[in-house]
Amino acid sequence: MKLVFMGTPDFSVPVLEALAKHHEVLAVYTQPPRPAGRGKDLRKSAVHQAADRLGLPVRHPARLRDAADQAEFAALGADLAVVVAYGLILPQAVLDAPRQGCLNIHASLLPRWRGAAPIHRAIMAGDAETGVCIMQMEAGLDTGPVLLRETLPIGPEETTADLHDRLSALGARLILTALDRLPGLTPEPQPEEGVTYATKIDKAEARVDFTKPAEEVDRLIRGLSPFPGAWVDVRGERVKLLRSRLASGAAAPGTVLTGFTIACGTGAVEVLEAQREGKRPMPAAEVLKGLSLPARL
Repeated sequence: MKLVFMGTPDFSVPVLEALAKHHEVLAVYTQPPRPAGRGKDLRKSAVHQAADRLGLPVRHPARLRDAADQAEFAALGADLAVVVAYGLILPQAVLDAPRQGCLNIHASLLPRWRGAAPIHRAIMAGDAETGVCIMQMEAGLDTGPVLLRETLPIGPEETTADLHDRLSALGARLILTALDRLPGLTPEPQPEEGVTYATKIDKAEARVDFTKPAEEVDRLIRGLSPFPGAWVDVRGERVKLLRSRLASGAAAPGTVLTGFTIACGTGAVEVLEAQREGKRPMPAAEVLKGLSLPARL
């Protein structure tokens, strides 16, 4: 098929690579280069870099509401557009331009976790499973009918980074299946019951509150890893907690029981990996060689 690909972050790259092997990618649309790093130099998105490696033409309009940008998109004459974590809302003129419309790869079991942060929210909510849906796009936010879906269990110690990689690989495989089976797939409207929204992660959510139950603290740590990273204040230093698991023990919330095991409102959490300011992520045992925890956090 003749495709337009639209995506931006690391999550989208395996999908682009898979499509480029099996179909003709006419153009890659991604977010414009952004200032990054200490020097604030312009940095291309992960998808932009991947497209360059693959020798694919890249377009990065700041918006798609201008008539000229829409006409340029339509002039590609694509059979289909594949969209995954692009970051721009597609106007109706863009949705209607490809002959077979636009398909979105969404990392949740729709209608649960529509929106910006479905992987984070699934872990933070304690969901037992998640998955990928291939959805026919329409004007609403992740409201379109679903063509294919596949579930994945969420492991008890899995982080957003872990789940991100598994879902990205699944999305790449599932979109190839969907394209092979078109037009024989029957779009299934999403049920009205069970709708939830995965709102964008706010950094204000990231400070760990040990008065909450251990299950909730553990899910927060794993769900916000690696970004923005749940954190605690240790003697004036912000330390990110990146991996954890439930542990036995009880004391006043925030009490350091042993090593990097912390008492919560009920139960306790053992921190397995952490990151000090200006340093790389390290196993908790390595962090504690240079960091003395107070009796209570």
